[in-house]
Amino acid sequence: MHGASVRQNVTGMGALRTWHRTSRRCCAYTAAATAVSAEKCVIMEVAKTMPSEEGLGNRESQYLSILDNLPGYIVILSPTGEFEFHHQKLSEFTGAPPDELRKWKGNDLIHPDDLAGVMQAIEDCLRTGEDSDIEYRLKRFDGVYRWFNSRGRPQRNGNGDITRWYFLLVDVDDRKRTEEELRENQAYIAEGQSLSQTGTFYWNTQTNERRFSDELYRLMEIEPGTVITDELLASRVHPDDHQLLQQKVEAGQQNRGGLDYEIRLKGPSGRVRWVHTIGRSYRGENGSLDYIGAVRDITERHTSEEVLSKLRSELTHMARVTSLGALTASIAHEVNQPLAGILANASTGLRMLSSNPPNVGGALETARRTIRDANRASDVITRLRALFTKKETVSEGVQLNDAAREVIALSLTELQRNRLVVLTEFADDLPVIRGDRVQLQQVILNLLLNASDAMRSVTDRPCELLIRTTGDLQNGVCVTVRDTGVGIDPESAAKMFDPFYSTKNSGMGIGLSVSRDIIERHGGRLWAEPNEHHGASFHFSIPNQT
Repeated sequence: MHGASVRQNVTGMGALRTWHRTSRRCCAYTAAATAVSAEKCVIMEVAKTMPSEEGLGNRESQYLSILDNLPGYIVILSPTGEFEFHHQKLSEFTGAPPDELRKWKGNDLIHPDDLAGVMQAIEDCLRTGEDSDIEYRLKRFDGVYRWFNSRGRPQRNGNGDITRWYFLLVDVDDRKRTEEELRENQAYIAEGQSLSQTGTFYWNTQTNERRFSDELYRLMEIEPGTVITDELLASRVHPDDHQLLQQKVEAGQQNRGGLDYEIRLKGPSGRVRWVHTIGRSYRGENGSLDYIGAVRDITERHTSEEVLSKLRSELTHMARVTSLGALTASIAHEVNQPLAGILANASTGLRMLSSNPPNVGGALETARRTIRDANRASDVITRLRALFTKKETVSEGVQLNDAAREVIALSLTELQRNRLVVLTEFADDLPVIRGDRVQLQQVILNLLLNASDAMRSVTDRPCELLIRTTGDLQNGVCVTVRDTGVGIDPESAAKMFDPFYSTKNSGMGIGLSVSRDIIERHGGRLWAEPNEHHGASFHFSIPNQT
């Protein structure tokens, strides 16, 4: 500064000394100006230690040194809003000379979008005499606008009249950008939670404080910001799941593992939602056991599983009815004639034996024909083609790894309900074979369900079900289903593939017989063998007939 600007600075410093004496009670500013408050307190401490008789130049030199090291810019206005003093550093920041700074209302030093707000704020504080606090963008010497926080406070004389206005400008651009990024991140998180229907929570088990995200408030039909109590939480849980909730809360309080469970919610609207809660525990600053977790709406998944389970049950029932119907039709058609022959032969034999004298030779011949027709009726049972409505087997390329995966996916819920651990070992580069995909999948499904039934009563060891595929020497494939169940009874080993033979009370004795017929019609082989320790393994091999 030169000339008049120097005089303004000197005058301003005298006013600044007065401001220091009258503003001693205001050393504590907000967090954004904490560093500035500390520097002002230093200025006042210097003022108290400087004897009044010392030279003005020495004191003001020290004041200027202190001001130059403040993390902000000082501006002093008259009671009517005219410039009386400003930091030289403010001119250096803006690149504008003092005359340009005084004309801030008519230039672009303040961002055009913020100018009206700044003018209104200064007008309000001049009119009301109250402190001012506003944020706006100020243009740097290179043309870049940066955010500043401007705080204004009046100096009053003994009569209470305002004699000066003091403004402190602090660069808060970095803070504003951080806040904006935080708001954007929070918006992204909120949008992500809404799209995924996942809410988040915090739980302090020591104080029982709970904090919910907006999405979790929505899922539980609670007004955002409401304090979450045990009673309120219980009121949003389905009555049939209250005991489960209590168990999980107690387990969480006692740190017996993380939170991971599914439960039903039922809010004031009466709508029932299935949600999956998962949480991780950690120790808080005071040693408290805290949880951070997420709650996801899985109602749609549960509904789909219920529909799928019902459909699967209906399909299984339909398959059984269809198989039984086909079997009944086959028996009715094929056994009718031999049974009629047996009846006729028996009647003829009785007549021959009843004649006088008895026709023993004729009776023997009719007995032989009776035995022949009985054997013919017995052979019908092994003709399992009647179980399938197709006249010819569909031949197509089948990748048994994919076929097995589809069967596992279809029956996984049923297998898991029986506490089974399903393991797979699928060979890489398994050759594609020719066959009927549906029939081969029926074989795999029969073997899986038989293995599941064999482990139903096992309680002293893990129930593991292994599905393995391998290639064989004839460039074909081999599929193995291995269980850890009750194993194979030696007495029934030779009969298990016979039609209608079953060791289960509710079994029809059709599954293995049908499966063997299907594999044999594909040119393959189906067999079983006991495991070394527990359970049994069923294998079938299919040659590559391409």
